[in-house]
Amino acid sequence: MFQVIGIVLLFGLVFGSYLMAGGNMAPIIHSAPHELMAILGAAVAAFLIGNSMTVVKATLAGFGKVFAGSKWKPADYRDLLALLFLLTKTMKSKGVIALESHIENPHDSTIFSRFPKINKDHFAVDFICDTLRMMTMNLEDPHQVEDAMEKQLEKHHHEAMAPANAIQNMADALPALGIVAAVLGVIKTMGAITEPPEVLGEMIGGALVGTFLGVFIAYGLVGPMATRLKEIIEDDSAFYKIIQSVLVAHLHGNAAQISVEIGRGSVPSTAQPSFLELEEALSAIPNEA
Repeated sequence: MFQVIGIVLLFGLVFGSYLMAGGNMAPIIHSAPHELMAILGAAVAAFLIGNSMTVVKATLAGFGKVFAGSKWKPADYRDLLALLFLLTKTMKSKGVIALESHIENPHDSTIFSRFPKINKDHFAVDFICDTLRMMTMNLEDPHQVEDAMEKQLEKHHHEAMAPANAIQNMADALPALGIVAAVLGVIKTMGAITEPPEVLGEMIGGALVGTFLGVFIAYGLVGPMATRLKEIIEDDSAFYKIIQSVLVAHLHGNAAQISVEIGRGSVPSTAQPSFLELEEALSAIPNEA
């Protein structure tokens, strides 16, 4: 919602101030189509040259995230803590054998199926199951497990950041591509140097529209979108750090409730459940679970 408001304000204030100063929109409207074709066309072509198909597809999805916001909501953090509570409690009370059926077939697990949104996130499920699988293989050194989890998180974060970096690279290139479009306009103007001043003025004005559009789109639209996407990716990555906090706390010998309380401390402040809210969520879990 704020992104839409921001875009409306961007166009309204920039072009509104231009009109209030006595500017004429006709040269911009006349030149914009072919200038945008040169600038955005070159930007898209450079984007395709510089990125793999995987990054291209992820970037297209990333533009949607800019407007949709973070994937994980406050209720999802409570669900994650409840899921980890059930898993660590089962491991504590019934042993690793009771946990094997859940981590080998998480999509058929009665524990994981209680939290469908988390169950659909392949990385979250694999991250939990792979770590618990290491524990069932008697890898019980908290530091080794934490190090292994940290490497997985770094790899996932690096891959998740690729679309945001690609969009930022496009933003960085747009001002230069605007200059390219402007130079083409100047070349065209120089080819008509014998024309009267009013014709040359119009042609030079059209060429400068290219520089304006390149800078305007880069710093007004694409750059802020890259920044917003990076912020969303950082927010989403906090979700997976909680998994690490809880499972490492469990390996240190803490009770399930203490482990999830340690994990609760890692939840971003805007989504963090209170102690009582978490207590209520855990109490609401049926005994048979």
